[in-house]
Amino acid sequence: MLLLATGLFAGCQAASGAPTTSAPVSVAAASTPSVATTMPGASATPAPTPTTTARPLSGRTIVIDPGHNGVWTRRELRKVPSGNGRTKACNSSGTASNAGYPEHAYTWSQAKALAKVLRARGARVRLTRPNDHGEGPCVNLRSKLANDLLADALISIHADGSFARGARGFHVIHSPTMAGGTRVEEKSLALAKRIRHALETETPLPRSTYIGGGTALNSRDDLGTLNLSLRPAVLVEMGNMRNATDAALLDSAAFRTAAATALADAIQAYLS
Repeated sequence: MLLLATGLFAGCQAASGAPTTSAPVSVAAASTPSVATTMPGASATPAPTPTTTARPLSGRTIVIDPGHNGVWTRRELRKVPSGNGRTKACNSSGTASNAGYPEHAYTWSQAKALAKVLRARGARVRLTRPNDHGEGPCVNLRSKLANDLLADALISIHADGSFARGARGFHVIHSPTMAGGTRVEEKSLALAKRIRHALETETPLPRSTYIGGGTALNSRDDLGTLNLSLRPAVLVEMGNMRNATDAALLDSAAFRTAAATALADAIQAYLS
């Protein structure tokens, strides 16, 4: 699982150390003012003031972390801090579907789709890695960008790689041991719940059948991206890439567009 592993593994959250084989929201048009007819000798009636286009996330800063890196080298094996006195491997290229669709490629595409929607709503958006063909930052630096920018939220996008029979669906991970303390942990859980609601009501993804006991929520204290965050932060496992149904969705541009809107709706609702 995210950020914590090195290479293709059974689940995005469990490392093996080997490399993988690997829309925007339309803004409302301003209404056209009506034209008043002036009768002789009568005062002109002022035309209604045109409404301004709503940009509900203006002034907000969102950091999106496209999980993992586009390539894997042995440098990814070096240990870095992951919070709570622990260390983990720098990063990995993630898991992949049975058909060979890489997790890192999915998370990059999904992150770009989400960024487009958020920017259309007025948000300032930054991604933790610049492309999908480089090594990218280690897990201990993913949340640093959000910390430095005083971001309103950090969302880390992943996809799982569980081989458990019948395992599919999304779940949202939050940390009970964040550098930002109890208040940030509470805000992160609130964001996780908003994301859960949006994904299950706006996309065909079900809640995870194998993690969270039906809640689609998972509390973990071993993820550097969340543990080291001073800002509200969550990690979303958008589906199980080893499940053919989930993998087909993640590989669909139409799904990624719908998921981007759902995630943006969740972030907007959380910040409202």
